Amino acid sequence: MTGVTEALRRQPRPTHALREEAQAVGRAARAACRGPGRERDLLVQSLKASAAAILAWLVAGVWMGDPMALMAPWVAVVLVQATVYSSLMQAARQFTAICAGALLASLALAVTGNTLGAVALSVPLLMLLANWPRFGDQGIYGATTALFTLATGAADVSAVGHRVGQAALGAVIGIAMNAFVLPPIHLRDVRENLAALAREAGDVLHIVAGDLRDGEWDAQGWSHASARLERRLDALRSARGWSRESLRLTAAPRRAVRRLPASVPPEQDDERWSRVTGHIRALTRTLAVAADDGRAPAPPARPVLDAYADLLQLIGDACHAESDRLLTADGAARPDDHAESAMRELRGQLQDGLREHAGQGGDGTTVLGSLLLQAENLWSETVPTGRHG
Repeated sequence: MTGVTEALRRQPRPTHALREEAQAVGRAARAACRGPGRERDLLVQSLKASAAAILAWLVAGVWMGDPMALMAPWVAVVLVQATVYSSLMQAARQFTAICAGALLASLALAVTGNTLGAVALSVPLLMLLANWPRFGDQGIYGATTALFTLATGAADVSAVGHRVGQAALGAVIGIAMNAFVLPPIHLRDVRENLAALAREAGDVLHIVAGDLRDGEWDAQGWSHASARLERRLDALRSARGWSRESLRLTAAPRRAVRRLPASVPPEQDDERWSRVTGHIRALTRTLAVAADDGRAPAPPARPVLDAYADLLQLIGDACHAESDRLLTADGAARPDDHAESAMRELRGQLQDGLREHAGQGGDGTTVLGSLLLQAENLWSETVPTGRHG
C-alpha cells in the first residue's frame, strides 16, 4: 500500500499538468512567430485547412445555394494533408467510401422502407467495409455518410447524386488548396530531427560520463536515456519518409519556379547515427551489467573509469558539434586540435589499461574491453574520417 501511495504522490497535480501544457503551447507559439520550423508548418497547414473549409462552404452554400452545405467543407478540411501526395491518396479513398455509404444507405432505405431499418441494414456492413486495408483510415466515412444521408430523410437517387457531387467539390477544393498554396515540403524536418538525434546522443554520453566520474552507477537512468535516443531515431525515420513523400508530385513544379527548399541531408547520415545509437545502447547495457553487484565481471578500476569518462565527454562534444553543423549547414564538423589530441591520449591510456588488466588477470578486463570497443566505434562514427590519428 505504501508503494501505491508513493506512486500516487509522484503523479503530477492537475494544476501542474495544466501549467506545463500552457507553457508548451506558449513555446510552440513563440517558435512559430520566431521563424521557419515545425511549429510554423503546423500553423500554415491549419490555416490552409480552415481556408479550404470556408471556401467550400461559400461555393456550396452561398454560390450554389445548398441549404445543407455540409459535405463539401467536411471533405475539404480533411484533405489538407501533410503532403500533396497523401491528399490525393486520401481523396481517392474517402470519395470511394462516401459513394459506398450514400449508395448503400439509399438502397437500404428502399428495401426496408424506414430509417431505423436502413440504419440497421447499412451501418454494420459499412463498418465491416471500413476495416478493409485498402481504405486506410478513410473507411469510417462510409458509415458516417450513410448516417448523415438517412438523418436528412432524403436518400433517393437525386439526393445521393447531390451528396456525391458535394464530396467531389470538397475534394477538389481541399487538394487544390494544399497543392497550390504553400505546398508542404518536409525536408527541414529531416535536418532538424537529425540534429536533435546528434545532440541527444551527445547528451546521453555526457550523462554517462558524469555518472562514472561521480561513482553513481545509475543503470535505470542510462536505460531510460538510451530509450529516449531510440525514440529520436524513430522520429528521424518518420521524418525521412515524410520528406520523400512530400516531394512526390511537387519537386518538378518547384524546380521550374526555382522554389525547391535547401537540400536534405543524405540518407547515409541516418545510417551513421543509427549505428551511433546502437553503439550507445550496447555501451549502456554493458555498464548496466557491470553495475549489478550480483553479476560478474566487476567494473574496471577507478583511474581507468575516469579516463573512459573523459573520452565519452569528448565524443559527446563531437556529437554536439555535429548537431550544430547540421542546423547551420556548415562544412564538415570536427573537434579542435586540442580535443583530438586529448582523445588520442585517452584512447592510448585505455588501451594500456586494458593490457595491464589482461596481464594481471583482472576481473574488469572483459568489461573494459567491451567498453573500449564501443568507444572506438563511437569515435569512428562521430569524428570525421581521416582524423583519428
